[in-house]
Amino acid sequence: MAGPTALHVCDSEQGERCVVLLHGYLESLLVWDDFIPLLYKQVRVVTLDLPGHGISVVTGECHTMEFLADTVAEGLKALGIERCTLVGHSMGGYVALAFCERHPEMLDGLILLSSTPNPDTEEKAENRRREIALVQAGKKEMLARVAPAAGFAEENRTRMADAIEDLTEQVFVTEEEGIVALLNGMIARKDQNGMLRQTKVPVLFILGRKDNYIPVEVAEKMVADHPEARVVWLEHSGHMGFLEEPEATAKALLDFVAETGKTNK
Repeated sequence: MAGPTALHVCDSEQGERCVVLLHGYLESLLVWDDFIPLLYKQVRVVTLDLPGHGISVVTGECHTMEFLADTVAEGLKALGIERCTLVGHSMGGYVALAFCERHPEMLDGLILLSSTPNPDTEEKAENRRREIALVQAGKKEMLARVAPAAGFAEENRTRMADAIEDLTEQVFVTEEEGIVALLNGMIARKDQNGMLRQTKVPVLFILGRKDNYIPVEVAEKMVADHPEARVVWLEHSGHMGFLEEPEATAKALLDFVAETGKTNK
């Protein structure tokens, strides 16, 4: 469901305030399975497969962040959810930013979890084009060998071996067309820094000090550029803080909801 686009959704259905978790690239709603138990006794939790990943549909060669945001909005309306705190991990944060731009009246708050309002640099866009070429050449397994482990701080990789294996499996079950559509959408996305500075929606950054994808100097510049945003640093996390430091991530999220949320009737 979700208007014209079929969407796979899980909903805890209990709680006055609602938190919606948007997964990242090469992930699905399954990535939140161990994190949800830290939340659902205090808030309603909704997770979903963004179109192109998990078992949600692929609708074309480019899934723009705006299309994904509108699909999420339609899905929430179908569930009867008028307002929520939207949490976007990595690529899910790009979708959350587009949602904030297009549907701010539906938001009690916006949490960027290891994500950024910055557009792709030319180097990053070129890396994505190389990934597209790999996938189209039938070499998806090369992504599976590298991407999952790179998300974790080096010090955490041994103890997180099971999570890395789960994420590796997720790459193998993700449709090639979905990977390409989302890579094209990320390349095409715009700079959201101006929107973020102007929005009246409360914003929280949750950032890992040891993130290989958002180096600490880039993260610190982003924080300095957005004094309006609250910030929580995860000192022992890479890009996957909700798996590497789940309790600290959950506390930051729930504290933010308590500060900002309006009762979702």
